[in-house]
Amino acid sequence: MKQRLILALTLTILTGCTTTPPRDQTNICSIFREYPDWYEDSLATEEKWGTPQHVSMAIMKQESSFVADALPPRDYVLWVIPWGRVSSAYGYAQALDPVWGEYKDETGYGSSRDDFDDAMMFIGWYTTGTHRQLGISKWDVYNQYLAYHEGRGGYRRGTYRKKPWLMQVARKVEKQSNSYQVQLTQCRQELEADRSWFF
Repeated sequence: MKQRLILALTLTILTGCTTTPPRDQTNICSIFREYPDWYEDSLATEEKWGTPQHVSMAIMKQESSFVADALPPRDYVLWVIPWGRVSSAYGYAQALDPVWGEYKDETGYGSSRDDFDDAMMFIGWYTTGTHRQLGISKWDVYNQYLAYHEGRGGYRRGTYRKKPWLMQVARKVEKQSNSYQVQLTQCRQELEADRSWFF
């Protein structure tokens, strides 16, 4: 009985530490009103890497729906026996183990993939690398997302062309990014005014 109580208390504490996903994920103003720190973090990413807030937020929404500890689907043997995950992707940005390691080595950032700030900076770093290596504008969310999903080598080889579903997803991310951009122009002044209280 005592062990069950300790386990229940531990789970409650751990659950309380995890940020729940925003209530309205389709509206960037609502997201930033709910989580003002996220506005700061995405703005810091834009200032450091040049990746627009609406682009990085749209990529993150698609990758994890803003779930801090998001994991990819399970792999199954004979369609019924769980057998690990389909990839090592984890967290807000669904960063793979090797790419996250590269990010940490290059930047000195990256303490945790389930930390919003770290994940946001990762997206900025990755889109910057994609711009540098493939010449894709950081504002071109459609092609940035394809390179993010397939990896730069996969994008260069055109692997996405054999995946019509992925190109549809990239269009969805582009549409969400465009919506976020319009919404942000409507609430930027308010967000900046609220921000000034912290300084």
